[in-house]
Amino acid sequence: MRNQVHGCGAQQLFAANMRRIRLERKLTKEKVAELADLHPNYVSSVERSERNISICNIERIARALGVTMSELVAEPVA
Repeated sequence: MRNQVHGCGAQQLFAANMRRIRLERKLTKEKVAELADLHPNYVSSVERSERNISICNIERIARALGVTMSELVAEPVA
């Protein structure tokens, strides 16, 4: 059985994009949580791809980061 701690490919992609964008904007996880009205522990676990995030929370995090939802699930450009 596959290790569920690291999530599926989509979770990992979301987490990597979220972290990259958050760091580009020089935001802490706590600030993103505050802006998204989510608990900091939840935001942290999403960024570690430990959570299967809902579409509503994807929207909240996208708004907090100032990006579109699609940017959080886009494959990296080579």
